[in-house]
Amino acid sequence: MAETLDRTRKRFVRRQWARRLLAWRPLVIVLLVLALAGGLGWLFFVSSVLAVTGVEVRGTALLSDAEVRRAAAVPVGEPLARIDIGAIRARVAALTLVASVDVTRDWPHQVLIQVSERQAVAAVQVGSRLKGIDADGVYFRDFDHRPRALPLITGPDDIDRDVLREAARIVVLLPTDVAARVAHIQVATIDQISLVLRDGRTVVWGSADQSEDKARVLEVLLRQKAQTYDVSVPGQPTTKG
Repeated sequence: MAETLDRTRKRFVRRQWARRLLAWRPLVIVLLVLALAGGLGWLFFVSSVLAVTGVEVRGTALLSDAEVRRAAAVPVGEPLARIDIGAIRARVAALTLVASVDVTRDWPHQVLIQVSERQAVAAVQVGSRLKGIDADGVYFRDFDHRPRALPLITGPDDIDRDVLREAARIVVLLPTDVAARVAHIQVATIDQISLVLRDGRTVVWGSADQSEDKARVLEVLLRQKAQTYDVSVPGQPTTKG
């Protein structure tokens, strides 16, 4: 009898402990999750286990990797998860030669900086200096000599930025066969832009609007003997001389 009571009492105690464990299980799970989250947070945001040890730069040609790293000022030694990607991107983007930049975390220890440099579409004489401009009309580099592959833009010493941008647009939109005939581009205002061909003939182009239509019309007009070709209004082209 006593043995039966003892077994009954033990079963009762086990059931009580089981009920208590079931009641405490959600709290235990929450505590474990919090501990895991805290551990991961410490690992990623506090410890030096996943700290920045280096910076990889890609896409440079005119710039050196060292110049990009100096501008980026990546805090080596700081946890990779905590670095300010946006601030690094802004500092690199401020470099004159940079057209665009992408900055990413390259786990576990690197920062990857992918640079796209500006590409010169034309050269511009600015005082005694020959400068390159990109498709947005931005001055971004100097040339010792005029590159043979680039057209030369000429005009007033204080060419307006919007005018330069318009001239750059025309250069980009010119078909290859037309561009090959151009000696230089004369600019005055945003809608007074002319092409001077290598044989001395002049093409009054106007603005960059309808450049594709103007190019098609010009190919036909150039078959006619003339000194000046006006395609500023492609629907009503004229020739002179």
